[in-house]
Amino acid sequence: MAARIPTLDITRFTAPSSSADREAFVAELGAAYREWGFAGIRNHGIAQELIDNAYAAFKEFFALPEDVKKKYHVPGGGGARGYTPFGVETAKGSKYFDLKEFWHIGREIPDDSKYREVMPPNLWPEEVPEFRQYGYALYEALDALGSRVLSALALHIDLPEHFFADKTNWGNSILRPIHYPPITADDIPNVRAGAHGDINFITLLVGASAAGLEVQSHDGEWVPFTSDEDTIVVNIGDMLQRLTNHVYPSTIHRVVNPPGADARKPRYSVPFFLHPNPDFLIDVLPSCITADNPSRYPEPITAHGFLEERLREIKLK
Repeated sequence: MAARIPTLDITRFTAPSSSADREAFVAELGAAYREWGFAGIRNHGIAQELIDNAYAAFKEFFALPEDVKKKYHVPGGGGARGYTPFGVETAKGSKYFDLKEFWHIGREIPDDSKYREVMPPNLWPEEVPEFRQYGYALYEALDALGSRVLSALALHIDLPEHFFADKTNWGNSILRPIHYPPITADDIPNVRAGAHGDINFITLLVGASAAGLEVQSHDGEWVPFTSDEDTIVVNIGDMLQRLTNHVYPSTIHRVVNPPGADARKPRYSVPFFLHPNPDFLIDVLPSCITADNPSRYPEPITAHGFLEERLREIKLK
């Protein structure tokens, strides 16, 4: 029987029938992340209508002419906000660029915020008025869901339930609508997004219009993970892996081209990358250091410093 990445009902944590059920959810979620670095979350409370409306607005933007889309590209901005054209981002260590174009929506913060220098204002495409309304509503919904997942993970490693709350409340989190255009040539590599780990704390993936996501198991096997429509896929990123001394592994994953005629269809997906506050110091948690798992990172690094380092590696800086 093929290995299967677990999907769990988060209402067992947020509205449990008993404290035992809540504890069981925390244990099962923690076990899923220790084994896979990935889990599906259902009954997440985000309205399908919001997801559908956001996808429709994103598709409308990506259908615009290239010269219109490129108005929203910020040269030298590391892709932090606005549009990044096709063929720019490259998975760390890959010789091929990813076959995608995307947009970045960031957190809305006051201009006098101490983080304004590293968290620029959002750009919004004037050609698609609904983009801002539905895009930022989805951002806020996924930010709240991510906080609930982090609360459960905190309990699993013996931290206070709200340990992460004041460490992510101004996080430089990103909503990334992605368009993978149809594959129309025969000599294109069979990977739309190269094998990679995510940079951030956790990533929440809202649906995908086609199969293609694959997760690498501990044994090196590529395991397909196409979730049900009402499930959000949540995976561990490199920052949380480092903070927890690899108790929660940041699992390598990729997006491959579907076979046959499906490769001629576009693919859309919308991941939300949940980041800690830019000045949060990523220093290995004492509760994650044991005789069998000594600290792998004696030198701490700020979340922003880590982000800058990785953006250079994937050719966005």
